[in-house]
Amino acid sequence: MQALVSAAKISKYASAESGDSLEMIERPTGGLSFVLVDGQRSGKSAKAISNVVARKAISLLADGVRDGAAARAASDYLVTYRAGKVLATLNILSIDIQSQSMVVTRNNPAPVLLILGGTIQLLDEPVEPVGSRRGIRPSIREFPLEPGLVAVVFTDGLIHAGDRIGKPLDVLAAVQHLIESADPDPATWADCLLQRALELDQGRPSDDISVIVTAIQSRTADDTRRLTVQMPL
Repeated sequence: MQALVSAAKISKYASAESGDSLEMIERPTGGLSFVLVDGQRSGKSAKAISNVVARKAISLLADGVRDGAAARAASDYLVTYRAGKVLATLNILSIDIQSQSMVVTRNNPAPVLLILGGTIQLLDEPVEPVGSRRGIRPSIREFPLEPGLVAVVFTDGLIHAGDRIGKPLDVLAAVQHLIESADPDPATWADCLLQRALELDQGRPSDDISVIVTAIQSRTADDTRRLTVQMPL
């Protein structure tokens, strides 16, 4: 098997900096973890918050701390750092080679969409954002790695796209359309979802938007790992 991962993100209209932070780390026991944090508000103040949470979670994951414990510790750290006065949403998506599983950790009211065999499962258990108090627990779900498994993770800017014109994006319907249109390609899916959000926001996103798509596929004989990044300057 092989894992393909792609992300697409854009900042709020007229904001020079996105309040969303996305980080990746190689797990010490094998595999990758992606940490996505959306800081309260937008711009530089939100970026400062999301960076603090993302860095704390990433450093713990790099030390071999389990995903749930890393999320709880990052939340407690934000409480201490900002005295419980600011919030952030947190997602950790891990491909764990040791357990041969995909681990989805949520402290984000926005759901995660999991697709297998063309069927969408909504991971939407009630959770709290991090930072308001100590002891906040995440939702943790684990799924065996198998070809065809896809996860779509996003910040709330995606589901609120179109609110300004009274036509919020139906993410579930958008992903179902992608499933029916073509085989899962993370780069295509992430770009399509972001583009649809921008259309509904009339090219002026009302919030920071980040989308991560991960797909497990059958592997070819190629053992090469590749990473591609594109960033406007």
